[in-house]
Amino acid sequence: MSTVVSEAKDVAVTSSYIAGRWVAPEGKTSQPIVNPANGETLAILPYSTAADVDRAAKDAHRAWLEWREVPVVDRVQPLYRFKTLLEKNVLEVATILTRENGKILEDSITEVKRGVQMVEVACGMPSLMMGDSLNDVAKGIDCRTIRQPIGVCAGITPFNFPAMVPLWMYPFAIAAGNTFILKPSERVPMTPTRVVELLIEAGLPAGVIQLVHGGREVVEALLAHPLIKAISFVGSSPVAKIVYKEAAAHGKRVQALGGAKNHLVVMPDADLPQTVDAIMGSAFGAAGQRCLAGSVLVPVGDVAEPLLDLLVKKAKALPVGDPLETGIQVGPLVSEDQKRRVLGYIEKGVAEGAKAICDGRFVDADPSGAFVGPTVLDHVQPTATVAREEIFGPVLSVLRAKDLDDAINLVNSSDFGNTTTIYTRSGKAAREYQSRVEVGMVGVNMAVAAPMAFFPFAGWKNSFFGDLHAHGKDAVAFYTEQKVLMTRWF
Repeated sequence: MSTVVSEAKDVAVTSSYIAGRWVAPEGKTSQPIVNPANGETLAILPYSTAADVDRAAKDAHRAWLEWREVPVVDRVQPLYRFKTLLEKNVLEVATILTRENGKILEDSITEVKRGVQMVEVACGMPSLMMGDSLNDVAKGIDCRTIRQPIGVCAGITPFNFPAMVPLWMYPFAIAAGNTFILKPSERVPMTPTRVVELLIEAGLPAGVIQLVHGGREVVEALLAHPLIKAISFVGSSPVAKIVYKEAAAHGKRVQALGGAKNHLVVMPDADLPQTVDAIMGSAFGAAGQRCLAGSVLVPVGDVAEPLLDLLVKKAKALPVGDPLETGIQVGPLVSEDQKRRVLGYIEKGVAEGAKAICDGRFVDADPSGAFVGPTVLDHVQPTATVAREEIFGPVLSVLRAKDLDDAINLVNSSDFGNTTTIYTRSGKAAREYQSRVEVGMVGVNMAVAAPMAFFPFAGWKNSFFGDLHAHGKDAVAFYTEQKVLMTRWF
């Protein structure tokens, strides 16, 4: 029986996985896991403690001393089997994800499949870890580089992508010869727990993966533990900055991915029907709970009125409701707390002078669910709160620009630099935008400019703290140490 899904209607208890066993965490704190679409309690999550983290770290270190000696071609074999198991169980994992997170089933399926791609790329570690060599760097001296694993690594992951984001981390770490401790969001523990079950079923040796649950106590223990050598984090920018500082202060390597305020720039020559469809997917997909979601719309010049007319018409027609129902396009936010937070931002935007030309506060959906409908706030000023702060909901703020230069200045004035997209038919405008904009991931006529597993997730500014980004070649560099070897033979 799964550790996260009970066969009966009674509430399941979510377990931790420490030292090769599923165990009940030692902490006395617990919380219910609630379906945000209807308020149903799905499971109870007992919190781990610092003592649990200590046990996990010590066992992971013990396992690492053996795992690092396993040839890389053998280390990836469990990952090949894991990939097959994920592919066979996509629907099951996606259904668990939808029930605890609230995103529509189609989005959940896509998320799991993107996670499968991460595993697939990590399976290429025999090539990805290869070093360089050069004979006769001096007379009779040869030089080469090798990459070696760094030890026990840990990941702290968010609620919005409970399947995919952990898979940004531990497949790469494990394939490179490290062991890994995962601490998923306490809001959505069931999905990552089920995925770890599949990894264990694939035959990964005991101790190579550890799973702990909980809140601040667990995070602080991970950041400070002397046996943990690297921390990967995804979450809000304020917390990312704290994680970066604290983990670095304890001598750890850190990659901390933060929040975003992503601008969608629409030029007068854009193909409006296709552009509006892309904007809808970007701003309102997953109820706007994506760090790549478009949250600021920047129409340039005269395109504003026809663009907004078409956008509002389509946004008002988006079906909002139970994410497991066929045809629903917008599910609930992850919790009632998040719903109150997003509603507060909408009200603040209106109070600061914006006009809600599409108002999701009065959506027709189950009142027991955490629903907020698609919202478009027009005539937002660049200094307004909704123009500057991450809302993390289906809210699109409209800042009008005179020309391309004005649009670029708006984008570059943001404290964030995760992603942005320009919609245009002009290669000249697109090239200039890509060159001048101060953002790590730039799309042209894209809905969501999300990089594939073999490219890095390359946020800038307050969207990222660290040097090496998630997945792609950066992940290989992050989870390994480079060693330079020089030899001379007499």
